[in-house]
Amino acid sequence: MGYTIAEKILMAHAGKKDIFPGGFIEAKVDIALGNDITAPIAIEEFKKSGALRVFDNKKIVLVPDHFAPAKDLRSANQCKILANFAKEQKIKNYFEIGCMGIEHALLPEKGLVLPGDLIIGADSHTCTYGALGAYATGVGSTDLARAFIDGKCWFKVPPSVKFIYKGKLNKWVGGKDLILYTIGNIGVDGAIYKAMEFCGPVISGLCMDDRFAMSNMAIEAGGRAGIITADKITLKYVKPVAKRKYKLYKSDPDAAYEKIYEYDVSSLEPQVACPHLPSNVKPVSSLKDIVLDQVVIGSCTNGRISDLRIAAKILKGKKVKTGLRLIIIPATQKIYLQAVKEGLAEIFVEAGGIFSTPTCGPCLGGHMGILAEGERCLATTNRNFIGRMGSPKSEVYLSNPAVAAASAIRGRITHPDKI
Repeated sequence: MGYTIAEKILMAHAGKKDIFPGGFIEAKVDIALGNDITAPIAIEEFKKSGALRVFDNKKIVLVPDHFAPAKDLRSANQCKILANFAKEQKIKNYFEIGCMGIEHALLPEKGLVLPGDLIIGADSHTCTYGALGAYATGVGSTDLARAFIDGKCWFKVPPSVKFIYKGKLNKWVGGKDLILYTIGNIGVDGAIYKAMEFCGPVISGLCMDDRFAMSNMAIEAGGRAGIITADKITLKYVKPVAKRKYKLYKSDPDAAYEKIYEYDVSSLEPQVACPHLPSNVKPVSSLKDIVLDQVVIGSCTNGRISDLRIAAKILKGKKVKTGLRLIIIPATQKIYLQAVKEGLAEIFVEAGGIFSTPTCGPCLGGHMGILAEGERCLATTNRNFIGRMGSPKSEVYLSNPAVAAASAIRGRITHPDKI
C-alpha cells in the first residue's frame, strides 16, 4: 500500500520508514510561526522552560498582523513582546509594520514556506500553505513554544480525504466558491482531523491565489491540512522567491483514503455562506433582498492581487451604495503597492470605499470595521460565527471578491452579472 502526500511529508520529517493514520510521531519542522495574539504566550512559556536560545533563528517567523497597527494599549504591548523577543533572539524573519502583511499571504510571498515543508503556526489558518504542496497545520501556543526550543512538534497522523473537482468553471467562480461549496456539502465537521487533498482538472487550472483560498479554509471543515500537489503553476510561483531547497511530493496511485468525493462543478455559481456557519452555503442567485451595511474585501483568504483586480473590474466607474461602508484591505505591502501602481486603489477610493494598510483587522473583530448590533456585513473573509466581526447581534456573510464588489454597489447581496 502506498502513501498520501500528507503521510509522505510527515514520514520524511519524522525520519520514519513507515507511517499510518492515528499514529503519533515527533517530527522536525521547517517553519514555526507566531503572531501578535499567539506568540506572546509561546514566548512566555519558552522563557519559563529555562531555554536561553531558540533552536534556529531563521526558522522562526513572527508577524504582528491581527491587531496591528496597534489599535490600543493592550495590542501595542502584544506587538512589543514580539519585537523584544525578535531582538533578543536575533530572529531573522520578524516583520514589523511597514514590511509586514497578513501572515498567510506574507510567508508564501517571501518564499519562507515551500513545497514539501512541514510547517506549524499558532494560528488555525496556517493550513493555507498546503496550496504549495506542503503539510501546514495550526497548533497551540505551547506547542509553538516547544518548537522554539528544539524545532520539533508532535503530530497525530491524520487520515486523508480526497476531493476531485471536474468540469469547467463559470465566470465569477473561483477557489473561494469551490471551498465554500465543499464545506456546504460535507459540513464544518466533515473533515475533522483529516488531511484534505484537493485535486482534479479544475484544481490543475487554478491560479495560486485561488489555491491559497481553498487550502486556507480547510480548517472550516475541521481539516488539519488542505493540500494541493505542487505542479508547474506552483513552481512558477515558488522558483523566483524560494530562499532554500525544497522537495516535491505526490500521493502514490495506491495510497489509501478514508473517503473520496467527486464534484462536477460545471453548473456551479458563486457561493455565499450565510450566518452563522461557513457550511450554511447557498448560491448567490437564491439570496434576495439581503440588505448590507458593510462590505469587506481582504483577509488571508481573499486579499491577494487577483482578488483586488476582480473587485476593481466591477467597481470601476461606479459608486458604492449610499449608506454602505466598503473596506478594502490588501494582504501585504507588496500587494498594496501593486494595487496603487495599477490604479486599483484609486478605483476603490473613487467608488466610495477606503483602502487600508495590510492587517487582519475586522476579520476577527479586531479593528478597522467592527459591526454594531443589528448590522450586516458581506466579507471575503473565512469565518462568520456569531460575534466574529463585532456584536453578537450582527450578521456576517462570506463570498468571493466579485460578489462582494457587486453587492457593495447594489447595497444588497448581488450576483456580479447584475452589475
